[in-house]
Amino acid sequence: MQKERRCGKLYGSVERVELGEDAHRTDEDGIVSMADSTITVDDIEGELFKIERIRDVLVRRESELRYMMDDIQLCKEITRLKKELQKLVSIPDKDKSSEDRQREEELLQQIHKLVETRDFLVDDVEFERLREQEEDKEMAEFLRAKFPASTTKKSSTQKRRMTSRAHVSSPKVTKAGLTLLKECCGFTCSVM
Repeated sequence: MQKERRCGKLYGSVERVELGEDAHRTDEDGIVSMADSTITVDDIEGELFKIERIRDVLVRRESELRYMMDDIQLCKEITRLKKELQKLVSIPDKDKSSEDRQREEELLQQIHKLVETRDFLVDDVEFERLREQEEDKEMAEFLRAKFPASTTKKSSTQKRRMTSRAHVSSPKVTKAGLTLLKECCGFTCSVM
């Protein structure tokens, strides 16, 4: 009888590993031990860096979503206050009470505070975007230094992929954030 050639197990996103004859040892449950595989320390470190990179991307996305959520809340509040202010402004001056005038002032001050808060939010988003770009550059340099052999093989493809992802993820947030900020109260926003 001919011996069958069996493929090894998959570990993370590491490619399928062909196991030799002696590597087919399994325990009762059919589990292959990591000690029996041909995965190198560099492969494991590479996988770890990929996982950390994915985690960083997810943390960034969570942060972006929090900024967007804060922006939406501020926009809703500004819109509500502006509608209330519009009702008061539509009353002729001769018919306004002192409470109406005082409420107008309060509304203007509240709207002004919210707009300042949104300005700080926009500044924070831009600061985060620049910080993330710097982190991406540092990580790329580190990976080139740590894995020079693997990066030379994949450098052009990886560089294109990393560049396109950087352009997609970072500016997209800024564009989306600015779009949300811009469209908060509509294009006729007098506060903006």
